[in-house]
Amino acid sequence: MHKLISELTRLYLPPGAMAPETLTQHLLGLATVAVNLATDEGQTRALLIPFAKTNDREEAQHWTRLCAVANALQSELGLPAPAVSISGGDAYGLWLSLAAPTPVARVRQFLALLHKAYFPDMPLPPDAAGAPVELPPCLHQATGKWAAFIHPGMGASFADEPGLEMPPPVAGQVAFLEGLQSISEAEFQRALNLLQQAHGSPSMADAPVPQRAATTPDGLLLKDATLEDIVTFLHSKNIEPTFRHLLPPN
Repeated sequence: MHKLISELTRLYLPPGAMAPETLTQHLLGLATVAVNLATDEGQTRALLIPFAKTNDREEAQHWTRLCAVANALQSELGLPAPAVSISGGDAYGLWLSLAAPTPVARVRQFLALLHKAYFPDMPLPPDAAGAPVELPPCLHQATGKWAAFIHPGMGASFADEPGLEMPPPVAGQVAFLEGLQSISEAEFQRALNLLQQAHGSPSMADAPVPQRAATTPDGLLLKDATLEDIVTFLHSKNIEPTFRHLLPPN
């Protein structure tokens, strides 16, 4: 549990966001607490982009749209791979980590431009860049299912029901987080510039298109992965998976 708390703190939580005892109870499913990712000074180091299930004719549209956005973040905007989560309710999430505290107003601007560019037909909840969030893994109180970080290739399996029947193994959650990188200030500014140039007001400074995706193609999110792909990934992290941890319930 200590390692999981350490990774969540490294990537997403501002100092003092949640008392260690409260966070531990949250992760164990004893209490579910929404945490404010922004500080009292209006700074944040994380952004959750939710993709809720819709009544669209395309049954898994929220998943395919998440994949398109996740790939665009890397291949077009040059950002590190985001984490992917299921909510335990009716949504997926993309989790972006910022290396340095960033004004919430700038993050809202980034999200608004990202929304306009890549998924304008899918609604965002009010103040998606600043509202408190339930940090995975945790128990969704309304459904009784678990929110969790997942291997990106598993996402399509949860299109009908984005939640787990039982708590995800802590070692697996750590494995999905420990290889992630935070977005540097320079990377964030370049991505914001690119979005402004294409979909907003002119940027104050021109920035070259970053080349991260060209040098790290393995970071790109895939819509589907075989069970063998997922098992191989977990084995590379010295985790012995079980089918109950890999597959959603029937």
